[in-house]
Amino acid sequence: MAIRGIEHIGITVPDLEQATNFFADAFGAEKIYDMLDEPLEGPAVESGLGIPTGARIEAIRMLRLGEGPNLELFIYSGAAQREPVVPSDHGLQHFCVYVDDIEGAANRLEKAGGQLLSKPGDLPGGDAGEGNQYLYARTPWGSTVELVTYPSPQAYESRTPLRRWRPGMDSDSTRQAT
Repeated sequence: MAIRGIEHIGITVPDLEQATNFFADAFGAEKIYDMLDEPLEGPAVESGLGIPTGARIEAIRMLRLGEGPNLELFIYSGAAQREPVVPSDHGLQHFCVYVDDIEGAANRLEKAGGQLLSKPGDLPGGDAGEGNQYLYARTPWGSTVELVTYPSPQAYESRTPLRRWRPGMDSDSTRQAT
C-alpha cells in the first residue's frame, strides 16, 4: 500500500461564492466543479459523516490549489454551527500554503479579504534558515491559514535524512542521498 499524500482539505464555509472568490483571489485557486445536483441529507448521511440529525449538505465545490491538495468547500444547513476553531482548539486547526514570495502572498491574501495576524516572521527551531518565514491569517469567515516559505535548508536537515514535502518535490526527494 502506498500513501501518496493529502488529496484534499474539506472546509465548511458560510458563503460558497465568497469562499471561492477568496481562494481564487488569494491563492489562484481554480474552480474544478460543483459536486452535487441536489442536497445530501438523511440518516445515512448523518451517520456516515457523524453530523447532527437534520444537517443537510447544500453544496460541495472542488477547487484546484497549485501543486498541493485540492480544496473541497461545503455549505451546510439544518444544524447549529459553531465559530471556526483557532489554533489552540483541539482538532484540525489550520492549513498551510507554501509560497515563494511571502510578502506578495500576504498582500494578495489581504486584498482578497483575509486578515493578517502578523507580518512575516522567521521560522523557529527545526524550521529555521536564511529567509525561511511564516505568518498566520484568517479567511473572511474566520478559518486560520498559514503562509510559509523555506527557500534555504532548514535546521532539522542536519539531524535526519528525511525531508519535508514541498511543492515541486518528487517522492524520491523526501530522503537525502546517502
